[in-house]
Amino acid sequence: MKKLTILGSTGSIGTQALEVARKEGYKIIALAASSNVELLETQVREFKPKFVAVENEVAAKVLKIKLSDTDTVVMSGVDGICEIASIDVDIVLNAIVGIAGLRPTLAAIEAKNDVALANKETLVTGGEIVNRAIKKNGVRLLPVDSEHSAIFQSLQGVPEGSISKILLTASGGPFYGKKRDELQNVTRREALKHPNWSMGAKITIDSATLMNKGLEVIEAVHLFHVKPDDIEVLVHRQSIVHSGIELSDGAVIAQLGTPDMKLPIQYAITYPERAGLCGKRLSLADIGTLTFEKPDTDTFRCLPLCVDAIKMGGLKPVAANGANEEAVKLFLEDKIKFLQIAELVEMAICSQEKVNTFTVDDIFEADRAARILVQNNCR
Repeated sequence: MKKLTILGSTGSIGTQALEVARKEGYKIIALAASSNVELLETQVREFKPKFVAVENEVAAKVLKIKLSDTDTVVMSGVDGICEIASIDVDIVLNAIVGIAGLRPTLAAIEAKNDVALANKETLVTGGEIVNRAIKKNGVRLLPVDSEHSAIFQSLQGVPEGSISKILLTASGGPFYGKKRDELQNVTRREALKHPNWSMGAKITIDSATLMNKGLEVIEAVHLFHVKPDDIEVLVHRQSIVHSGIELSDGAVIAQLGTPDMKLPIQYAITYPERAGLCGKRLSLADIGTLTFEKPDTDTFRCLPLCVDAIKMGGLKPVAANGANEEAVKLFLEDKIKFLQIAELVEMAICSQEKVNTFTVDDIFEADRAARILVQNNCR
């Protein structure tokens, strides 16, 4: 019986991970969330973890009262989440949103726990530090993002050094085919209408700007130890080919499936085993046609900006991510326009001084500076 800790248990990835645990009979040792006390209480009462952590201090106090009749220990704040990430388990699934996921990932790795990573910002902002920690502690980092899971699955059994290129697919988002002048006044509601996936607001906006794909390029560089130029982004409107690889002999291997996160979540948790999947299976006959094309990087500038950031290295990707998180928040609050997101990301990248070495504290300081820059330039 595998023992699991799930960080971000009340979000979409976290709740689906608990479905896997329920189905496979895995033991939940600890749960963590930001502030959703009601759902977290329900999860604790069903799965009976030994520990639970809530980032929001006030919410943690409320949950502690609600769970006073149980044996579950309630912790709070970032320190509390890092503490439960350090508990000895078979795997820690990190589905926390944003750069807040970095410290818990490192805490889990330093405790020699394998990590199933659904928090791309961990690698976007701290990829070099995370990879050093993985090597030092001899643990596995298993991708949960559908694209990186697809690449990981395609790599199984492939001899080391055989990859010629990574093929990273993108849906194109709700504004596929539109040009910059058509995007001047698009609304939050329009940007949140993703054609294929049901996701949270932030990642849905990132899909609309193609920022999500830019972040995934950075993530792939660190996950698979390739250069940015070895990654080809392809717009694939059907979202059936989740990504793949091209090998040195020209062979292309890809993973296909329905546009659903259940499989990549389950594979990361059950790896190297494959469990039966409850849900709709892919019928290629029903799909009929699969199409691929190059992305419009002139219109959707967040993608090339992220590629430039990882090529420059240092803290440039941190600035890009921090500026984007802040800009998306402002767009969702109707305080800036859609195209301003890319403009602010570019401004933050250019403003961030290039450095060759940095610490975790430097990462959070660069993130803070990028957010302040965005706030100061949107008034």
